[in-house]
Amino acid sequence: MIKENLEAVNKRIADAAARVGRTDKITLVAVTKNHPVEMMEEAAKCGVTDVGENRVQEALQKLEAFPDNHLTWHLIGHLQTNKAKHAVEHFDLIHSIDSEHLLKAVDKEAGKIGKVQDILLQVNVAREESKFGMEVEDFPAMCELAKGMEHVRVLGLMCIAPNYDNVEDVRPVFRIAHALYEDMKPKFPEGQIRYLSMGMTHDFEIAIEEGANVVRVGTAIFGPRNY
Repeated sequence: MIKENLEAVNKRIADAAARVGRTDKITLVAVTKNHPVEMMEEAAKCGVTDVGENRVQEALQKLEAFPDNHLTWHLIGHLQTNKAKHAVEHFDLIHSIDSEHLLKAVDKEAGKIGKVQDILLQVNVAREESKFGMEVEDFPAMCELAKGMEHVRVLGLMCIAPNYDNVEDVRPVFRIAHALYEDMKPKFPEGQIRYLSMGMTHDFEIAIEEGANVVRVGTAIFGPRNY
């Protein structure tokens, strides 16, 4: 059903964009966490170009089994500093930079291999204790710190909204994230800030309506996860 599910998700993305008059590109990151590599291979055959993983170790196993250089790999889960080395070696975009300590670790590891690591800054807009992400108040200082680093390149912002019973309740969270994203743009070189990563299976359409241009969708493509 992956082909049919992808077609349905892509239609929902297009419909959400059309509702608010958007014509810009929206990137679908297919989240393969806890799904076997065979499902990722099938998704790639169906046109998926971007895959997202939550854990470095699981991603390394899949990379070994399916070393497809045409895929763009996104790390969307929390990154521990002791895994920064492997993350930098294997991921194209790290969404989850949420602290000064982690930012410095990624910069250091990227420098060791002569890489400029593309990153997003993760902000805990909803101030949920169960979620990772920096406080909104810490965001401007993190932007300034990242600007001065040689081996990281900030490309935007990531947020995770609460899983409200009424999905419409996420709109204010996404609107704040979009405002922070727009505020970033003049602080970095022109065109550098270009990704606003927000929205998952249960809320990606609202995220698009509120400005997301990267959505992270797993269950709607691959079905329920087997933990």
